[in-house]
Amino acid sequence: MRWRPTHAQIRAICVAAVLLAVAVLFRRPDAAVFGLPLAFLAGWGRFFRPSEQPEVHTELDADVLFEGQATTYRLRVPEGVDPDIDLIVAALPRTAWFQYDPPQAAIAEPVSNGEVQLEVGVRSKRWGLRSLERPTVTATSAVGAYRVQVTSVESQAVTTLPLREGFEAVDAVPRPAGLVGLHRSRRPGEGTELAGVRPFRTGDRLRRINWAVSARTRELHVTSTWSDRDTEVVIMVDTGGEIGVSEGIDGRSSSLDTAVRAAAAVAEHYLRNGDRVRLIDTGSLFRGVRSGSGRAHLRRILDTLVHADRRGRQQDEEQLARRNRVRSDSLVLVLSPLLRPVMLGYIVTLVHSGCTVIAIDTLPPDITSILEPEAHDVRSWPLAWRLRLLERRRDLDRLSDLGVPTVPWRGSGTLDEVLRDAARLSAAPRIRS
Repeated sequence: MRWRPTHAQIRAICVAAVLLAVAVLFRRPDAAVFGLPLAFLAGWGRFFRPSEQPEVHTELDADVLFEGQATTYRLRVPEGVDPDIDLIVAALPRTAWFQYDPPQAAIAEPVSNGEVQLEVGVRSKRWGLRSLERPTVTATSAVGAYRVQVTSVESQAVTTLPLREGFEAVDAVPRPAGLVGLHRSRRPGEGTELAGVRPFRTGDRLRRINWAVSARTRELHVTSTWSDRDTEVVIMVDTGGEIGVSEGIDGRSSSLDTAVRAAAAVAEHYLRNGDRVRLIDTGSLFRGVRSGSGRAHLRRILDTLVHADRRGRQQDEEQLARRNRVRSDSLVLVLSPLLRPVMLGYIVTLVHSGCTVIAIDTLPPDITSILEPEAHDVRSWPLAWRLRLLERRRDLDRLSDLGVPTVPWRGSGTLDEVLRDAARLSAAPRIRS
């Protein structure tokens, strides 16, 4: 790219030439009075035409954000820029899921002797992996006579993780297994919650001796505790379709938005409590996260959730059962709008295998008020949806008969009641025939 004259420079040259020609040919000194200043400006701009292009570097303060968080996009021109450059203007291409400050995503800075830095605030409004396209950077010479577009800058990738809502649930977990979690089991053992005081037995640790009771009874007694145990929580995200309208973190949420954000919140809660969490994405044959624990495991889950796509290759019921084997003592949380027969059938399969299954309904509550004239006739679309929702209600009643509770996602406290019921059911004595 070369330095090219601006429209203002071309107009100044043309108007000055015409006025000076009129002054000479028609002996009009008044035309020369108007033409000479324009000719002087055109000559001034040509004399101070820059000879070098500026070098522009771009950077982001943070390339990993949560929904609703903002960062600063910086364009930096290092020191040593051509002194004849007067102004640098940068404009970012506007995209749907980014909000800019200033709103027009354009900013200009005059060039001084030192380094020039342009800053644009960028706020991410929806989870996903996206890129900020290359900005249009234009450098202008003195008096706006010449300009050049700089195209050496690169696009910047931004990863937006699902917003981790303040999700909390009761401590009741059905059938805890293992010995590393924070949930109280029904078995005595090493833990933090007191179970009682009992006489000393061979094998008891000396630090468990209750000296106050032992001194009073003149016989050694120890303090017993309930063992702390974890459980395997399987989060299954149904990406078989996106129902509803997605407007980002500040507006309405589609079924896929709700599922992804709920999966992130639930995973963070259970990993914080020491449980093992596994993620299954029904829209991918290979994408998923094996069972694990810890903060690094949470980051793996969040990085997988940002790739959730409704256009992925969907698995049928046989593929789901074959590729995603689940232990019989696991707690399975299914995040789905519960419209696809494949998901309903797989839930029944999990119940018959002995898993504790809780279906979390991600269907938007205002679905009947959302019309799509481009896809269906306006008059028949609501009636068709009413019939489909009636069929869905029937399917949910059948799941309820199998012992699968269905709860709509409402953030913190969504699972409290169903987890208590599941824990009481698992603690109840089993009647053998």
